[in-house]
Amino acid sequence: MVSSTAQPLIETHDLVKKFGSFTALNGVSLKVFPGEVHALLGDNGAGKSTLIKALSGVHQPTSGKIFVEGKETRFNSPRDASEVGIGTVYQDLALNALTSVTRNFFLGREMKFGKGPFGILKMNQMHDIAINEMAKIGIKIEDPEQPVGTMSGGQRQTLAIARAIYFGAKVLILDEPTSALGQLQQMEVLKTIKKVKQLGHIAIILITHNEIHARLVADRYTFISLGEVIGSGTSKDLKGDDIRRLMAGGAEVGDLAKELA
Repeated sequence: MVSSTAQPLIETHDLVKKFGSFTALNGVSLKVFPGEVHALLGDNGAGKSTLIKALSGVHQPTSGKIFVEGKETRFNSPRDASEVGIGTVYQDLALNALTSVTRNFFLGREMKFGKGPFGILKMNQMHDIAINEMAKIGIKIEDPEQPVGTMSGGQRQTLAIARAIYFGAKVLILDEPTSALGQLQQMEVLKTIKKVKQLGHIAIILITHNEIHARLVADRYTFISLGEVIGSGTSKDLKGDDIRRLMAGGAEVGDLAKELA
């Protein structure tokens, strides 16, 4: 875990987002540090999705401030957020199941000999990059021409994460990455998150309903309810009976932690 004196990669101060008379976020403040997993927890409708959409440029806050590497920043579009290093991996992953691993990795950013639509794709170079970047975070791909639809759910998550990192993400926002996956695939994704964390320079925001998964990989926690922060702290701070109940108990977590080791 980083020093308390380290500078956050991304920080919000009193973020408010209103949709007409409805207040979705009501003064949310948080700090996300490099080399850490920051779990964002809360029920449906708590404001988690609105917060990550504000951080990724989809929504513009009604008031409050966003800082990236200490500099106040305003995003007018997702491209603005991407350009300063915020990569968001949504549940749908934005992958094309019928095309290859490499094609999905470079989607819209293909490497070519020559310019314009008639350039020749540098397929061998792109294959090597896709294979190597996925290997860095724990997934070995034998055939980069493999259709993405034949990959496991965990492998597809890893592809989307590796793509975001390769194209400059310093802050990686993961929106419910283990939802709708079987237990083995969930473990694949958690191992990928740990690999990304070990790179040391990337800040990860993990949005999840699964308190056990958060307990396994997170360094910091922010709990949101009805658009407000109702609790926060580090993994060292948040121990005791109340947090054990909130995070789904110790025995099951211990068994899974051995598997992750």
